[in-house]
Amino acid sequence: MDKEVDPDVLAVINEKRLTGEKRTPVDIIARMGVPDARQKASDHAWLATGDKVITTIWAELVSVAADGRWFCLESLDAEHRIGGGDRSATQVQRATNRLDLLKRSLNAGQGVRAVLQTNRVPIRELETDRSAKVSIRVPDDQEWHVASWDADLKMAVLARGPRGWLPTDDDVQAARARGGIPAPPPPASGPASLEEVQAAAMDHLTRHFSGYGYKTENVSGQALGYDIEVSDKKGASLLKLAVKGTAPGFAGFRLSAEERACAKRGDPWRLAVVTDAGGPAPQHKIYKPAEIDQVPGLDPSDG
Repeated sequence: MDKEVDPDVLAVINEKRLTGEKRTPVDIIARMGVPDARQKASDHAWLATGDKVITTIWAELVSVAADGRWFCLESLDAEHRIGGGDRSATQVQRATNRLDLLKRSLNAGQGVRAVLQTNRVPIRELETDRSAKVSIRVPDDQEWHVASWDADLKMAVLARGPRGWLPTDDDVQAARARGGIPAPPPPASGPASLEEVQAAAMDHLTRHFSGYGYKTENVSGQALGYDIEVSDKKGASLLKLAVKGTAPGFAGFRLSAEERACAKRGDPWRLAVVTDAGGPAPQHKIYKPAEIDQVPGLDPSDG
């Protein structure tokens, strides 16, 4: 809501709204190059034409540092809502997609285009109030970028303007309170087991494909050469995934003889590697059979 927005930020939004063309929230992202904008209107980040990432920036969460720079904190916990509470499966998928795109821009060393928006309900009710809708959305003329990404703290910093700047600790502490981002958890007593890493990787991929409406079946105990079979709504098999999870302390993995034999048979077999499995921001990449020998972390010997 407007009353939650820093006055300096709200002034920029109002000036942009009053001097620019009158457009709907869907029109704005469509003009910025988002394909199928109407179908993706509820998303929180988009991959536009030219592989450019566009992201929403909730003005209620934007902080203005002591030196005047704008920034906001991004929770890397896709499972929980702003201010607490579990997200629904759809909300988790939406948050995960947003984090994937932000991480993609960070890895590529690219900035992101932002749409600044305010909401009709308090920001902490954004994902719980069914009447929540965008109140104002305007494209920001200045580029944003991921200034830092800390998986241990489960937090990233998005900054507006030139690179090479970070908020002070005092700025971050104030922004945490503003955005309802909890303090980082105490460090774990020890590393996860390999079984826990693999289970987390399986869970991540199951939720990922289920979020898109596909059926998933865990067949990891059947020694078929793959762990998850992904099917469409009619039951047609689309992918047979050999799943491997990696995490700090568990960076490498092997393919079993059954998995290598299945890979040689080709489609629809794929190798799915989940990095930071069990962590706050897992990422996955899927490899074709012809690509597996170049997969980072793969031990060339049979498992």
